[in-house]
Amino acid sequence: MTAIQRVREDSGDASDGAALALPTPYLLFVGDVHERGYAKTAFGLKDWAPDKCVGECASDPLAVTTGLPRMTPAEAASRGARSLVIAVANSGGYIPASWQPMLLDAIDAGLDIVSGMHVRLANIPGLTEAAWRKGRRLIDVRTPPADIPVATGRKRSGKRLLTVGTDCALGKKYTALAITRALAQRGIDADFRATGQTGIMIAGGGIPMDAVIADFEAGAAEMLSPDAAPGHWDVIEGQGSLLHPAYAGVSLGLLHGSQPDIFVVCHEPGRRVLLGEEEFAVPSVEEIVELTVALGRRTNPAIRCGGVSFNTSELNESEATRLMAEEEARLGLPVADPIRGGPAFDRLIDHCLG
Repeated sequence: MTAIQRVREDSGDASDGAALALPTPYLLFVGDVHERGYAKTAFGLKDWAPDKCVGECASDPLAVTTGLPRMTPAEAASRGARSLVIAVANSGGYIPASWQPMLLDAIDAGLDIVSGMHVRLANIPGLTEAAWRKGRRLIDVRTPPADIPVATGRKRSGKRLLTVGTDCALGKKYTALAITRALAQRGIDADFRATGQTGIMIAGGGIPMDAVIADFEAGAAEMLSPDAAPGHWDVIEGQGSLLHPAYAGVSLGLLHGSQPDIFVVCHEPGRRVLLGEEEFAVPSVEEIVELTVALGRRTNPAIRCGGVSFNTSELNESEATRLMAEEEARLGLPVADPIRGGPAFDRLIDHCLG
């Protein structure tokens, strides 16, 4: 259901809506990013598709690291890598000139280039020519299918769960993946539905919601999660935040189109300001719960909150356990870190299914 654009002078646009068949293993390129939040594609692939990752490379020696071996494209190719993935999700999805030498090195080393950025690889000076000479592919993942309909709002069969957030880059994808895995472990038929470039690279399909024209956003969400068997769950990866001044439009279209029966709020304790919009404070969990219910009722009057997912990666085990217990008592909802798992996460899954 995801479109893929192969930019080659001899092939043009191959956006066909098919599942992706990306060249793996990957070399993850983290550019010159110093904040983990802007390297979420790298961390997502390393954590959820480790068998597809050979190592990482950077244009700045001080760039954030995933912990994978750092190597040149030539070294990665010698170890079996087939493509370099631009594993960065910066604000605006642009490719700066300082990254271009590494991309050209990758092509020279015999690697294809895979990108989830808004900027098309074919628009990078010299890149198309270099790829043509070496017989390499330039693959843009962030390309929606061409036949997205306008949303109907029609109630669809099956069950749906959507992850929503108090901000960007704080765990919506990880939470959706973890919930999908937990449901499968309980013998429940469930699919992870990817809505961003990293999720698409992990799952091998999906729709990049932030690349869809606004009028078709909800329609894309309906297309992503069609009618299903009554007991089937689609676990839909959320995008942005309903109270983020830059990305709320994507979040609202996804909410209306996915028609979730259940939503899980994702939050990072200790984060005070919005990523990329530091003049705005991070809203509270309660604000997001209230707003999601109010807006989500438009297409699913039965929508309810299944719980809260905390990203406690900056806390130790005892700190995280204490905080989640306190917040669970205060909010009256299950609070868990899906990566830590345990009884708290089991309670969250129980509440979602209940």
